[in-house]
This record gives sequence, structure tokens and C-alpha cells, in this order.
Amino acid sequence: MPVATTTKSIYENRSTPPPELPPFKFAERFDKPVFGDWRDELSTKGYAVVKGAIPADQALSYRERMFQWMESFPLGFDRNDPTTWKNEHLPVHMKGGMFHGYGFAHLDFVWDIRCEPGVIDAFAKVWGTDELITSFDGGCLMLPKRTDVKDAGKWEHMDQSHHRVGFYCCQGIVNLNHNGPDDGGLMVLEGSNQLVEEFFDIHGRDTYKTWGPFDWYGFTDEQQDWFYSRGCKWTKVCAEPGDLILWDSRTMHYNVRPNGERDRVVTYVCMAPSSLLSDEDRQVRKVAFENYRGTTHVPFAAIYSRPHEPKIREDGQPCPYDTGIPASLPKLNSTLLKLAGAELYS
Repeated sequence: MPVATTTKSIYENRSTPPPELPPFKFAERFDKPVFGDWRDELSTKGYAVVKGAIPADQALSYRERMFQWMESFPLGFDRNDPTTWKNEHLPVHMKGGMFHGYGFAHLDFVWDIRCEPGVIDAFAKVWGTDELITSFDGGCLMLPKRTDVKDAGKWEHMDQSHHRVGFYCCQGIVNLNHNGPDDGGLMVLEGSNQLVEEFFDIHGRDTYKTWGPFDWYGFTDEQQDWFYSRGCKWTKVCAEPGDLILWDSRTMHYNVRPNGERDRVVTYVCMAPSSLLSDEDRQVRKVAFENYRGTTHVPFAAIYSRPHEPKIREDGQPCPYDTGIPASLPKLNSTLLKLAGAELYS
């Protein structure tokens, strides 16, 4: 365990603004482990693995569809030829395999995953309602043994503003391949969800962000030392095909690349009650849905969604294949439209 150090010096000049955010009706939902199922681990550890949210064979078929999507670009990628596992042969991505461009959030198989009954049911248990809306999130396909990926750092962070109090959002990863200790994936600082508010109460909160997603906060090494001194430790979350990994957005986390033999294939999904949408939220989501845009994880309030711009390739030129329109569009149905917020629950 890392040795704790004092953090006072870096906070001495910080101002702590008065609370300006409205109380959140679900803020205390995971204060105590009172559920008698996996939700108790979500409360105490900050994460949980919901086993078999999707049947394993179905999850592996989604993995196949993601590989087919990768191979559909005329860039020369061949899953069976490791010499093509390079940026020049792949759609533009970040951190070794995270995809947010190309209309990825609205591909047919990505929507099929969101509409899986087991995925919806898990989020219904989180919130206590099955009237849900979803984020328009990306996905990840990380190939092992790549040598051309630059180290972009770990980005230890939480996807929640440090000005919020209590539980606010539950994030999810739908796992589509066997994922063990060496296969890359999610690292969580176990138990940090229960301590973040105390941390900022002690050390102060800096001013509000004026750019980028509101619900994002990155932690320095020195800040992390305080959590280590309180007993928190980093844990690599392992899962099987079809498992759903859920974590409290207050939980500090980051992503690691595979260093074994297997590829890591996942999609990101985050659902919340439709009742939390404001009229403004609905309009932002409507524009994003109709224009195949992605959003940040939180599917309500302070939604961050950029207009489409082609991803930039390594030669500095826009990728001609990133039109912003998904290569394969989903078939619209009532479940999808309700999750998108385009159709109201009765």
C-alpha cells in the first residue's frame, strides 16, 4: 500500500463555494448495504459485477459484430494478422481502443446491447424503476501486444462533479469477452465512493469548470494518498462474457490495456430514471439522437454532447470514413425509443 502523505499544501489556497446544486432525490440510496444482493457491494465497494446479464453466447456474438465493424473500414485491418493491429489500419480511437467517433454510439449492435432485458433489469434494480433512459456511450476493443500505443497516463478520475453530494449516477460496462487479470479493463479504487465527500469537505472544492464535461474530476497522486491512508486499494475488475460491471460514479477508476493474449471488448452503458429529465435535457438528447451524437455518461442534467467533427488521423488529416453516421443503423422499436427519450413512458 502506498505511504500516505500530507495533502494540506496543495489545498491551502482553494476556495470552497457554498452548495449551489439542488438536492438529489436518490442521493442517499447507496449510503448503506440494505439490499441483500449485488447492490450491497455497489454500496460498500463502489462497484459490482452482475453475472450473466446477457447470455454468454449472445455476448460473444456481439464481440463478433464489433470485429466485423472494425474490418468494414477499408484500412487493411485483419483480426488474424497482428501486423495490421496498428493505428494506420484502424478507425481513430483513444487510449489503445476506445471508440467515440464514426457514429459508434448509435450502431445497431450497440443499441441491441442496451436493449438487452438483463441490462435494463440491472439498472432498474439500481434505481428502483424500469422507466429508464440511457446514455449514448462508446465502446472499446483493445487488441493485445500492440506496440504503437502511446502511454497517455492512467487518468484516475470519477465521472461526477466534486460539488455533488451523495449518489448521483451508476455507470456500466457490458463485457463481451473473457476478461481476467491480464486482459485489460477497469481498475477501481475500492471504497472510494464512500469517502469522496469527506475528502472534499476537508480539503475544499475548487471553482466550477467553465469547459468540458461538468461531471468529471481527475485526481492527482497526492490526492490519492489520502484515500490509501483510509484503507482504499486498487482492484482490477474481472468478468466473463455477458457480465455487466456497474460502479458508482463517485468511485475513482481508470482503464488499463491488455498485457496477455486476449482482446478486451466492451460497450459502455449508463441508465437512469426518465423522470430525472428536464425539458432542456430532452431537447439536448433529441438533437444528439437524431444526429447520431454521443453523450457523456450521465444521461440526464449537464449532458455534454459535441457536434460531429471527423476524427483526426495520425497524418493530421480528418478521417474520410468518419461521416458521423453509423455504418449500420438500429431497427427502431418502443424499447429503444423509450431508452433514447424519444418516446414517453405511459
